[in-house]
Amino acid sequence: MTKIKICGVTLPDDAARVAAAGVDYIGLNFWPKSKRYLALERAPLIAGIARSSGAAQIVGVFVDADQDEIVEVARAVELDAIQLHGDEHPEDLLELAKATLLPVWKAIPTGAEKDIANLDQWRTDMILLDTPSASRGGAGRPFDWALARTARAAFPKQQIMLAGGLDPANVAIAIAQVAPFAVDVATGVEVAPGVKDPEKLAAFVAAVRGA
Repeated sequence: MTKIKICGVTLPDDAARVAAAGVDYIGLNFWPKSKRYLALERAPLIAGIARSSGAAQIVGVFVDADQDEIVEVARAVELDAIQLHGDEHPEDLLELAKATLLPVWKAIPTGAEKDIANLDQWRTDMILLDTPSASRGGAGRPFDWALARTARAAFPKQQIMLAGGLDPANVAIAIAQVAPFAVDVATGVEVAPGVKDPEKLAAFVAAVRGA
């Protein structure tokens, strides 16, 4: 069954609702330039509410943050995984995994075949394929899913999470075409950045589970 990640959770009520919906992962964004930025001071509360409402793992999202900063957040929030959207090098992921003892995921902006040609250089627990954007994700636009299919075929042992413009209307089609390990959504289940829509959330989860 395809796993589900709901990213950019910022509000206590949303944390409870998303976790109760039975999703697998909840993303908390710690990049200050993000429209869904969550300050470290509030993050333990949001994570705690999510954990008390369901079994979702809490994933911290970072863009070019210092390793010390990521370690601090991981410990304060008790993260279950780390997702990197910056200009990291493969060795950075290995060092971070050693420092935190957590799974480290790498997001790859995917706009052409060259972007997915060397996915095997990343010694990572998950590759997230997303639409290229200045916002480093969360733009609400899909990319060419044929590229994701190519990546799945070329690297069959790599767990692929599909992101970029997914919503309740298209996620089942995306799953049928790509067969990803997981799907990731933010904009597609929102009424505003960082504010989730209960009806869209329920519809998205139902569409994935029914795919």
